[in-house]
Amino acid sequence: MARLVLKFGGTSVADIARIRNVARHVKREVDAGHQVAVVVSAMSGKTNELVGWCTEASSMHDAREYDAVVASGEQVTAGLLAITLQNMGINARSWQGWQIPIRTDGAHASARIQEIDGSEIVRRFAEGQVAVIAGFQGLAPDNRIATLGRGGSDTSAVAVAAALKADRCDIYTDVDGVYTTDPRIEPKARRMARVSFEEMLEMASLGAKVLQVRSVELAMVHKVRTFVRSSFEDPDAPGMGDFLNPPGTLICDEDEIVEQQVVTGIAYAKDEAQISLRRVEDQPGVAAAIFGPLADAGVNVDMIVQNVSEDGTRTDMTFTVPAGDLAKAMQVIEAAKTEMRFDVVQSERGLTKVSVIGIGMRSHTGVAATAFKALAARGINIRAITTSEIKISILIDGEYTELAVRSLHSVYGLDKA
Repeated sequence: MARLVLKFGGTSVADIARIRNVARHVKREVDAGHQVAVVVSAMSGKTNELVGWCTEASSMHDAREYDAVVASGEQVTAGLLAITLQNMGINARSWQGWQIPIRTDGAHASARIQEIDGSEIVRRFAEGQVAVIAGFQGLAPDNRIATLGRGGSDTSAVAVAAALKADRCDIYTDVDGVYTTDPRIEPKARRMARVSFEEMLEMASLGAKVLQVRSVELAMVHKVRTFVRSSFEDPDAPGMGDFLNPPGTLICDEDEIVEQQVVTGIAYAKDEAQISLRRVEDQPGVAAAIFGPLADAGVNVDMIVQNVSEDGTRTDMTFTVPAGDLAKAMQVIEAAKTEMRFDVVQSERGLTKVSVIGIGMRSHTGVAATAFKALAARGINIRAITTSEIKISILIDGEYTELAVRSLHSVYGLDKA
């Protein structure tokens, strides 16, 4: 007998028919003798509808009341799934975040989980009860509902799994695992059996949409073994109930991966924008004067390149931001031009960041050179490069995105079975 946390996203619970399918997945694990907690998202499209209502009511709405409204989507799903499970003869009970309680900080609409008391749910496990938990929400210090921001149900599920000391957290979604790259771009992309926490964190932060970044961070910190699985596969198909080797991708500690490839996957993020500050004074404190105001404005700066000045007085500073933040970033820069001490600012949209990721890069040389040669052979110009211990990110023109992803996927042998 194992203790499992199962999480189902919005597309998996989009209507009553799909909720019944989810209930069959839950029943399969219960019939196998496992203790089960389920974390659910709002039905597909419901959160957007609720957010729209808040905005329509007032563009300057109170964040606490916003949380009270948008958290209702997950509460509806939890209740409907509990009813469906009960109709199938399973002892199930729905839980809202405040009932457990899942305690958060006071940052309404983007709260972070601080503590979960899972003792009552564990007690109910002993009675054979399934806990159906509304994801995305908790209880703030002001005793009001607080939501965790977009993708918060993944975070809820991993946090609940850590609190309950679960053997595994299964994330059910509309894909059947984590692939070496986006199968929509490269049909030869392969589903991976295992990925390390570090690799998944890089992939999630660099454009892969399978898991929310905070959930992967939490899983890595608490060593929560996490499985990405498809909710649309037949719950009763052969192998679906295999606890040791279920279909999907296991995200786990590096030590659990026997054969480590040099490169695990290729990720990409479109809609990047580049900002260049020309003839910046090359003095101590100038970088802080540039990036401090941008951070205060909530602009996420990524790739940074600074040219070496010939005479030691002036330099160029180039960096990237999400295209959606470009207008805000330009306003901040223009307002702080005196403090930032530059002559001219230039910006450009329509760029893509392509990243090569793999824990095997730590112990192998020539990985970057291979990428550069592959892109050069395709006539793709590199605008900027950043590296870490297990990743190389390359900024290119957006029109070459698919060609770059396919070329890199092939050059590292990821398209070979």
